[in-house]
Amino acid sequence: MDTPHVQLLHLADLALLAPELTLVIAAIVISLIDLALPRRIHRDVMGVLSLLAIAVSLGFVLLKLYQRAKLTAEAAQAVQLLEHSYRIDGFALIVKAIILIGVGFVIMMSLGNLRKEELPNRGEYYYLLLPAAIGGMMMASSGDLITLYVGLELLSITSYILVAMKKNDSKSTESAFKYTVLGSVASAFILYGMSFLYGISGSTAFNGIAHALADRTAGFEPLIYVSFILMIVGFGFKIAAAPFHAWAPDVYQGAPTPISAFLGVVSKAATLAVVFRMFYSMYLGLGQDMAIYSDLSTILLSIAALSMIVGTTMALRQANVKRLLALSGIANAGYLLVPVSLNLFGQHLHASNFAEFIYYLIAYLLMTFGAFAVHMVIERSSGHDHLSGYAGLYYRSPWLAVAMTVIVLSLAGIPVTAGFFGKLFIILGAIASHTLWIAIVMMVASVVSFYFYFGFIRQMYMRGDNEEAVRIPWTQGLVIIVCVLAIVGLGAFPNPVIQALSRVFSIGADLLVR
Repeated sequence: MDTPHVQLLHLADLALLAPELTLVIAAIVISLIDLALPRRIHRDVMGVLSLLAIAVSLGFVLLKLYQRAKLTAEAAQAVQLLEHSYRIDGFALIVKAIILIGVGFVIMMSLGNLRKEELPNRGEYYYLLLPAAIGGMMMASSGDLITLYVGLELLSITSYILVAMKKNDSKSTESAFKYTVLGSVASAFILYGMSFLYGISGSTAFNGIAHALADRTAGFEPLIYVSFILMIVGFGFKIAAAPFHAWAPDVYQGAPTPISAFLGVVSKAATLAVVFRMFYSMYLGLGQDMAIYSDLSTILLSIAALSMIVGTTMALRQANVKRLLALSGIANAGYLLVPVSLNLFGQHLHASNFAEFIYYLIAYLLMTFGAFAVHMVIERSSGHDHLSGYAGLYYRSPWLAVAMTVIVLSLAGIPVTAGFFGKLFIILGAIASHTLWIAIVMMVASVVSFYFYFGFIRQMYMRGDNEEAVRIPWTQGLVIIVCVLAIVGLGAFPNPVIQALSRVFSIGADLLVR
């Protein structure tokens, strides 16, 4: 009787998993330290330790990226572990770096800035961010439906807890309940869609599913549509894309401000990475001459367009800053979905969309964390979330007003900023793919967004005579400075960044798991 083959992890494989293992060990150790430390010890110590773990993990990721960048295209093939269920490739490493930088920003924004009465369990708050990062990293490297779902639930469950950390705030409790219920429903949609893929292919591995879909498209075409739509509904919720966006403004408003930024960037980046990998790995082989091929692209592009329209129009009359940034995130989810969709468009393959996607994702990370870091300062100074809290900011803190101006101009897509070039590259990619209508929607949505983004500038420079000074904690100040300088740097030198991303990434090696 034959015994099933089980692939074991060797020492070299464990070295490849160093970023994830670092966070696993750190989460366990820091939780034990938190339990052992006397109550009189300030719990921001847990934040410093968590930030150190993030930095070490990021160092391993950047080292591996550097090593891959020096290899030839043939040598820089993806490393597949545990029977192809976990992939180490350029795509995964870049997304992991973005996730870790985002979590690092969350911790820095939180250090010294969250009162005990607002967040009673600060020790847990910090080390819960580590398993959330692990979940996102697992999603980025997943090559199997089971690995993907474990990572998704790890990220989701920790996010539910982090949103509910302000347990003495009824608004936070309400938003956490809404997020948990709707998030669980979204996960159920994803799992149900996966069950159809397993039923068609008899495999949970992406490469096995890809071969089965390519060979059995004619016989299972209705089920392929069903699986795709079910998973898109679930993932659409996770990235707050319209029409699955209704939870976002309430949850962003009720959650601690750094966690709102976490949901807007880290959770969205991990989910978009899954969408990118799954649909390129599995659905790209359906055949460009089949109607189903262009239909799947049209579905994604329609969701992208609806997200831009809904997010932009709903933000026009919004005066609560956290809700406004949530609506901005809905529109940006649409922008980020465009390059994901273009390569599915059968007749006009657009090969540089990965670099455009990552470039704008990096820009979005910097803009969002910069905006939320500034808002934390204003929220603490004014005591509320209203846009009027920015009144006269230029006269109270000129450099903070200038920093917010740069961030807002980049969000609006004004030259020469990272946001401008990010949108420009995506629009040019859409035009190159002969998908002119989505490029027009992007341009119109960007122009309309000027109105509500410039509301910040009106308040900062043209309203109020309040001379009350604004205190800026050094950790938040550091996040703001890094984000502003990086936004300006990406805007000044976009081509080297695009070229570097294209050098590390290869569609054949990183996404087409045949």
